[in-house]
Amino acid sequence: MAESGLIIVDKPADWTSHDVVAKMRRIAGTRRVGHAGTLDPMATGVLVIGVEKATRLLGHLALTEKVYEATIRLGASTNTDDAEGEVTATASAAGVTTAEIHKGVAALTGEIMQVPPQVSAIKVNGQRAYKTARAGGEVELAARPVTVRAFDVLDIRVHEDVVDVDAVVTCSSGTYIRALARDLGAALGVGGHLTRLRRTRVGPYDLALARTIEQLAEECVILPIGEAVAAAFARRDVTAEEARVVAHGGRLPAIGFGKGPIGVFGPEGELLALVEEQGRTAKPIAVFAG
Repeated sequence: MAESGLIIVDKPADWTSHDVVAKMRRIAGTRRVGHAGTLDPMATGVLVIGVEKATRLLGHLALTEKVYEATIRLGASTNTDDAEGEVTATASAAGVTTAEIHKGVAALTGEIMQVPPQVSAIKVNGQRAYKTARAGGEVELAARPVTVRAFDVLDIRVHEDVVDVDAVVTCSSGTYIRALARDLGAALGVGGHLTRLRRTRVGPYDLALARTIEQLAEECVILPIGEAVAAAFARRDVTAEEARVVAHGGRLPAIGFGKGPIGVFGPEGELLALVEEQGRTAKPIAVFAG
């Protein structure tokens, strides 16, 4: 059996997240592989892969903060809000000033309401939005609260009628960077879409830990599940008796960590479970012991 843990992949362009999972199943030698937080085929960078028991971590890791490097092109809109779609409108961005760009970026920073792209995996009436969009239909997607913690402009380049804006975005789970590109272009009156996206961090896992598919094919480096949990979540060490209780799915007394998730470790340093504190008790949400 493959070791339980995380593989931090530097996803190549033109691969879907499912393509990476399929490849990692062959490299790791197990079917029990999943990923946290989908990356579009156009995007590159950090994709967190879970192997064996660590697949149960993925839903919790997907909710953590993410960092992206992006290039936004002002002066053209597409039907997917990125470079993979068809251009639906153009307008010269030559007159857009640096001050206007910074003002537009500032308005998209902080806690904002964001309408997801038409081509997204959100379900509307039981159907994925992207399936409806690709069939030629339109879906009504409600705005959702997201948090853009930082939206830093690194460079602005003018190419005749279009302007390319390089930026780094730190954001909450569920934030669409191509929607930021769309909304920045709309606010400036010239349209906009995403031409480059690279995810540089998911929670505590960044590009320094990531390896390419080729590197992993030569040496499959797996971050052990205990180390992965200790890096991502608060840690609680318990006694032998408390370890016995939580290993069987029992609750522990809350000790003030907050809602969680919290990694629970036994007397020998072994990972036992993830728990969430609810009132006076800490309830297991994933048990790894045994």
